[in-house]
Amino acid sequence: MRILLIEDEPDLALWLTRSLQKKGFTVEWSNDGLVAHHRLQIEEFDALVLDLGLPGMDGRALLARLRSEDNRTPVLILTARDSLQERVDSLECGADDFLPKPFRIEELVARVNALIRRSRGKDKPRMACASLVYDLSTQRFTLDGAALSVSPREGEVLRILVQRSGEPVNKQFILDRLNDKDEDEINIEAIEVLVHRLRKKLQLSDVHIVTLRGVGYCLEPVTDDEP
Repeated sequence: MRILLIEDEPDLALWLTRSLQKKGFTVEWSNDGLVAHHRLQIEEFDALVLDLGLPGMDGRALLARLRSEDNRTPVLILTARDSLQERVDSLECGADDFLPKPFRIEELVARVNALIRRSRGKDKPRMACASLVYDLSTQRFTLDGAALSVSPREGEVLRILVQRSGEPVNKQFILDRLNDKDEDEINIEAIEVLVHRLRKKLQLSDVHIVTLRGVGYCLEPVTDDEP
């Protein structure tokens, strides 16, 4: 899951980035409200972690602008100004949750996961397509009730496809959401290999990965009229 962290304190941003990456998130960082707004015009994120005191454009103005543009990305506000009025003002501007500083990373992770689940219409910490289920709490897959064995890279790709099941997802979208992608120098061609491996593991099941030429991949249930 891809997070945009909008925070102007470098030390805090570095700690948050490393901590969230260890929890399985892909984290991008912006230290300026205007720059963050520009990125959000051309990039898609699963959630935003937003500080209020920002240069360029403060957090509340950024949030108000995003909501006026019908950008519905879940937003968690971070602020040192912990007062009832501050919380009310932030929520009325369109924030989905509010976490005062200082905080524990475990609580931040739990809140971000909850926001993403709600944004996808999930009441339980799991995502599914037919009998393929991904449990967010254990980060494990099951297929028709049995554990599905996948490599860490295969698991990342499959998680992205499950999260977007029924929707076309292009290779660059997948690549952008892989954790520590520079570590293995992974590229577009590697995504094709990973999808090929996943297809083999899903064969004979009630779910498959369809290639939409010129568009990308789509994870969807097998229908009755398909072989």
